[in-house]
Amino acid sequence: MAKADIQTLDDIKSMVDTFYGRVQEDDLIGPIFNTKLEGRWRVHLEKMYTFWQTILLDEYTYQGRPFPPHAQLPIEAKHFERWLQLFDKTVNDLFEGPVADEAKNRGRKMASLFQVKLDHIRQSPFKPLL
Repeated sequence: MAKADIQTLDDIKSMVDTFYGRVQEDDLIGPIFNTKLEGRWRVHLEKMYTFWQTILLDEYTYQGRPFPPHAQLPIEAKHFERWLQLFDKTVNDLFEGPVADEAKNRGRKMASLFQVKLDHIRQSPFKPLL
């Protein structure tokens, strides 16, 4: 049976809730997220709803800068790879279509950009402007 594409805020919430449920249980990235977000998961999920709603549905509800909260985390390429594996699997399990494909593309672009920025910060002798 064909799956529907991502079309509504409820679809975004389903994607985000399923994905972060998997993240919380993951042996590699779960401890990083669970430590950072302990007691604040609901706030993070709400922010992720607005982030993906803005990116995928062109409904501009997100206020913020996605990179700075990640700048001081103990993360490297293997963490981004796992994040992408879980994210792509979640999107593929739930949806199919051009918006679902765009979600996966955006996830890959963000992971690449975040890694470049983290490498720059870690190699620079100057304090980052975040």
